[in-house]
Amino acid sequence: ETEPLTSKKDVSDCNKGEDCKENGLLVRNPKSALRLVEDGNKVHPSQGDKGEAAQISNGYSAVQSSVPCNGMGELMELEDRETWSKKIDFLLSVIGYAVDLGNVWRFPYICYQNGGGAFLIPYTIMAIFGGIPLFYMELALGQYHRNGCISIWRKICPIFKGIGFAICIVDLYIASYYNTIMAWAFYYLISSFTAELPWTSCTNPWNTGNCTNYFSKDNISWSLHSISPAEEFYTRHVLQVHKSEGLDDLGGISWQLTLCLLLIFTIVYFSIWKGVKTSGKVVWVTATFPYIILFILLVRGATLPGAWRGVLYYLKPDWQKLLATEVWVDAAAQIFFSLGPGFGVLLAYASYNKFHNNCYQDALVTSTVNCMTSFVSGFVIFTVLGYMAEMRNKEVSEVAKDTGPSLLFITYAEAIANMPASTFFAIIFFLMLLTLGLDSTFAGLEGLITGVLDEFPHVWGKRRELFVLALIIVCFLGSLATLTFGGAYVVKLFEEYATGPAVLTVVFLEAVAVSWFYGITQFCNDVKEMLGSAPGWYWRVCWVAISPLLLLFVTSSFLSNPPQLRLFDYDYPYWTTVVGYCIGSSSIICIPIYMVYRLIVTPGTLKERILKSITPETGTEIPFGDIRMNAV
Repeated sequence: ETEPLTSKKDVSDCNKGEDCKENGLLVRNPKSALRLVEDGNKVHPSQGDKGEAAQISNGYSAVQSSVPCNGMGELMELEDRETWSKKIDFLLSVIGYAVDLGNVWRFPYICYQNGGGAFLIPYTIMAIFGGIPLFYMELALGQYHRNGCISIWRKICPIFKGIGFAICIVDLYIASYYNTIMAWAFYYLISSFTAELPWTSCTNPWNTGNCTNYFSKDNISWSLHSISPAEEFYTRHVLQVHKSEGLDDLGGISWQLTLCLLLIFTIVYFSIWKGVKTSGKVVWVTATFPYIILFILLVRGATLPGAWRGVLYYLKPDWQKLLATEVWVDAAAQIFFSLGPGFGVLLAYASYNKFHNNCYQDALVTSTVNCMTSFVSGFVIFTVLGYMAEMRNKEVSEVAKDTGPSLLFITYAEAIANMPASTFFAIIFFLMLLTLGLDSTFAGLEGLITGVLDEFPHVWGKRRELFVLALIIVCFLGSLATLTFGGAYVVKLFEEYATGPAVLTVVFLEAVAVSWFYGITQFCNDVKEMLGSAPGWYWRVCWVAISPLLLLFVTSSFLSNPPQLRLFDYDYPYWTTVVGYCIGSSSIICIPIYMVYRLIVTPGTLKERILKSITPETGTEIPFGDIRMNAV
């Protein structure tokens, strides 16, 4: 039976300047500096004022984090983990990560495609029972164990350590194509600094005979083969897809996009090279600026003629859609990808929090902000689509046929070009896209960096700047295929296959490992140590059963019905499905490979190997005042 940490029992037995260790229990003067001697059994406090002492049970090792014992009686320096300068830095970083380009183009499209206002019902249900609980779980895990996505599994369930390696590979894939979309936005931004935006006319060198400007004052007839100048600017000038035959003939590399991407990676490097101390300051701009622009664009869109038609189309409920399985799958996939558990980012960011930070409140605030941003972005997009439909004298459904990046770079760009003060609105819109993408890139790379640095501190611990530089170079070289004339086809392939099923599988296994192997009771006790109160039954049920079942449902639906990819006029050949599954499985394969490796290298019988592999290897340092206790 152990004494509580605040017990004053036997304090009088400790005299000033003398050894304070009795019956294996350490009595510590808070103001003293502990010195460890070779026998490891005596602790000598230096001269200092007497204060309230605390007894630490034999189940814990109590040494100051600055002077731990290495088992040989030598002094070994242990630096405290870096923490956020301010709480708001953490919140803005998480919000900036969760709110990305997908909130602007993916949510509005999925919403109107799946029943408009009726889609908000499955979306909200999936958020409450799937997305938010997993979001909260990752924040709590990262904050308690204070490790990245690889080494954290030593403290949870070592046999699942392959999850961390899978996450790092997925993050590499994302960095190889996601930043290319920002390079497109950067190219648009540079092109916007003109009196007349270049995608408003059909007199440019890249235009074809099919180019038709229906905003022209002349009487223009729109035929079946007509192409808007905005579409030709995007496809023939920025992407230059007409110079590629498809995935089997990507063509050359666009030097303009290469320079844009190089500049973006340069910005990324100098934003994250020093850690969260620097990135936490940068997100004050990259996370807040998009909201200012969204508000300006929302007000402008609401004042456009025909805006009400777009809003009506966006929100008009189609209740029959709720009976379709695809709607619920899309709702679950959207909330999981939007909040972003499974990418290692939440684990990394939360690991830099103070131990008693209220991560429960953070989870609710940031997830609510993310969902509301997606909803408001729908108004920003569809007020403009309603305006486009009014100008073309067509139905909104005909105007809103573009999906993904095309919705931003063709439809929305064209609408902006035909507004008053078009240059100003184009500049701020593409600046918003850049800032939305940048803080998501900061987060994705930080998740990978923290994971590797925590796993290999003896190699990279003191060389963060060098490791980040090497990582940026690898990501840039990996992006070269997306900078070719057929690069848009590669981006589409990676977006659909490299991240979707892989991340869903990672989060599913993560939830199972924490809830069923580490133990939901142990996890809730960890949360109680941090916050003072344990999670209620709602959270426990979600973590143990509901969230994993939802993830299993979505993953199975995806695997049973792989997407039939089409971009512009190019239908992806059948073999791309096989290639896509190979890309997706290349990260997931790390999990079973590590499990087998773990069982092979662990000594003992098969049963002993399994038991050792699912038992946490190391304890977690729990700060208590100036003392760090290793929970074992």
